[in-house]
Amino acid sequence: MSNIILTGVIPEIFADRKDLKSDVWNTDLRFEQGKTYLIEADSGTGKSSLCSYIYGLRGDYRGKIELDGHNIKRFSTNKWCDVRQSQISILFQDLRLFGELTAMENIQIKHRLSKIHNKRIITAWFEQLGIADKINTRIDHMSYGQQQRVALIRALCQRFNFLVLDEPISHLDDRNSDIMRDIILAEVSRQGAALITTSIGKHMNIDYDKRLSL
Repeated sequence: MSNIILTGVIPEIFADRKDLKSDVWNTDLRFEQGKTYLIEADSGTGKSSLCSYIYGLRGDYRGKIELDGHNIKRFSTNKWCDVRQSQISILFQDLRLFGELTAMENIQIKHRLSKIHNKRIITAWFEQLGIADKINTRIDHMSYGQQQRVALIRALCQRFNFLVLDEPISHLDDRNSDIMRDIILAEVSRQGAALITTSIGKHMNIDYDKRLSL
């Protein structure tokens, strides 16, 4: 998959608004593989909704979203399984980790689908992000910032053409934000993928190809 195209997309809840000013909603927008995008937004403008639309979790919008020219509203369940396993990876704002499982168990759920990294690489990410001592700790015994780093590692443990990150550093200090950025950019480059990240203020220090206002 090499592109994601939005044509006149707008959440149903905003459809009747006349004062909406956005680089994303109700416009024609193209995300291309290999490029980096920052979507800056105020709270309540549909940032997480956009991520869910692209990932096929919600369809409460007008307009059209296409992956390589194919309308995603026509995708079958099997097609979405393929897209989510090998073409689009996502870090949700609410993380969606399993609290009763350990950090590594959460990651292995996704990693077993493709096994693109060995344990040494995954362990190195834990070490770089300062949570090596949390590998076998239950998620519900970790801070939100620690959980955010685990969720990022999980998102990188699959093949993807597009990596979608919804406020990936909202609970990280500057040092860990920079470490996370470097890990993300290295993996995005290795896979030749696009990066789409959102922010309501704090964002990774990257020379983005395009910055959009939601």
